[in-house]
Amino acid sequence: MYFQKHPTRTGLVFFVILFGLSISIIKLSMIQIFHSSFLTDKADKQHNHVVELEPRRGTIYDRNMHALALNVLMYSMYANPMIMSDEEKSSTVTQISQVIGMSAQAIAQKLEKSKHFAWIARKIPQEAYEKLKGMKLHGIGFVKESKRFYPNGALAAHVVGFANIDNVGLQGVEYEYDKYLHGTRGMAEFLRDARQRDLLLEKDFIEPKDGEDVVLTLDETIQFIAENALDKAFKKYNAKAGTIIVMDPKTGEVLAFANRPTFRPDAPDASSVESRTNRAVAFVYEPGSVFKIVTASGALEEGAFKEEDDIFCENGHYLVGNHILKDAHPKGHLTFQEVVEESSNIGVTKIAQKIGANKVYEYARRYRFGMKTNIGMMGEVNGLLKHPSTWSKTSIGAVPIGQEVTVTSVQLLGMIASVANDGVYMKPYYVKYIKDNNGAVTQVGHPEVVSRVLRKDIALRMKNILKGVVDRGTAQLAKMKDITAAGKTGTAQKVVNGTYSHSQFVASFIGFAPVEDPKLAIVVTIDEPHPAYYGGVVSGPVFKEGVEDSLKYLATKKEARDAP
Repeated sequence: MYFQKHPTRTGLVFFVILFGLSISIIKLSMIQIFHSSFLTDKADKQHNHVVELEPRRGTIYDRNMHALALNVLMYSMYANPMIMSDEEKSSTVTQISQVIGMSAQAIAQKLEKSKHFAWIARKIPQEAYEKLKGMKLHGIGFVKESKRFYPNGALAAHVVGFANIDNVGLQGVEYEYDKYLHGTRGMAEFLRDARQRDLLLEKDFIEPKDGEDVVLTLDETIQFIAENALDKAFKKYNAKAGTIIVMDPKTGEVLAFANRPTFRPDAPDASSVESRTNRAVAFVYEPGSVFKIVTASGALEEGAFKEEDDIFCENGHYLVGNHILKDAHPKGHLTFQEVVEESSNIGVTKIAQKIGANKVYEYARRYRFGMKTNIGMMGEVNGLLKHPSTWSKTSIGAVPIGQEVTVTSVQLLGMIASVANDGVYMKPYYVKYIKDNNGAVTQVGHPEVVSRVLRKDIALRMKNILKGVVDRGTAQLAKMKDITAAGKTGTAQKVVNGTYSHSQFVASFIGFAPVEDPKLAIVVTIDEPHPAYYGGVVSGPVFKEGVEDSLKYLATKKEARDAP
């Protein structure tokens, strides 16, 4: 009856209702057609929580399976700013800042983000994690991660290298073998309720694949011995830099490898770029008298000289081209062997003049100067070895004595090790093998013969000559009581502003021991030592300490291994 009395009003009501329904249908259709993907994604973000599962980064071991780099469990803190009130954010900022020492402003900026996930602090200390977890802060959560840990601090830093906070290798083995060490990330997806609480109902799961372990040829104990010996000389002689490398000359396995200055792999940014640079492969210098091995061994191999042959050393002054070549200690007549033992520049130049520039160059190339050793370390350079066609009139009095040529420490190691190894050049290497999570070996480093540099009989004669350098010549401070040693000293003037400096030197010693059965080949270079600067005085004792302590350690280790 009401409808009949008020037809206009009734019609208007129905029209309004119908119009509203039509608008709603159109709106819902628009949402369904044009905004469905956006809303679905938003709902997924609100109700599905995806967590990346970090793999265990592989461990780096020395040859005796002592860890040089490994991962330790840590916790990282995150926030869900979308579910936190302004009051909660303000309170949380203060509490977190007091525990982890992070500025309140930095924390507040992270909480201002319109996201369901924002990192607050990565890999916080265990004590801080326990305190914050106990506070039960709304919107704050924790994720298990791992942090790279270097149990020996800076030991072997230039070999091991370092990784960043995301466990990505940036230098050394950490970088060069990152694809093996890193592993593959996994993923887990969990449901969340409307209040953003995890329901722990797993929707999807991809298991992470842990990284592989890398086992080095380094021996932690020999590394410590070598670094300790280098440190003493580095500090005693106020040096700018230094390097020591120890290798088994028969296999090419690097047993110790260190540079000074150095750095801590767990805090690389606290050190300069130069401190982090592996100068043993990346820095070059003129070698000086250690390079005389090239000329002397080449002359013996070519049959141009015998050890007893007489060479007149011009009483310390000799004209080469338009240049007067001098000896530090003027000499008259010396035998070929004495020329090497006394390190006479004039005597070696006369040897080089007899065999010719091309032969000097040929033997330098045999020892792989002017080319990489291919040890496999990042940043290795070739050095400089000029072809004789580019030599000047005075080069025959410079190159054979280690001037006008630049080398790396690892190149010098290759030279002395090949003499020790009866004339056979072994490729230096420092990774013994790689093993996967099941302990299966996936890649093996192995001794590799590069070439024969000298005939065996010539190498044996050079061993005897270099033994004389230690017994009677310029390296007597490297002489040991019960261990025979052979080697060569070098004192190279550095080139400063285009001329040879009379105050800046590189002091070197390269050698091996015992002579009758070489187990260790060692190179020691000290950059800008003072007040003393001669290679025999500065670097020789480093070699001596390294050999004595290392051989004593190896003997003890062998006794323990052979014990019933």
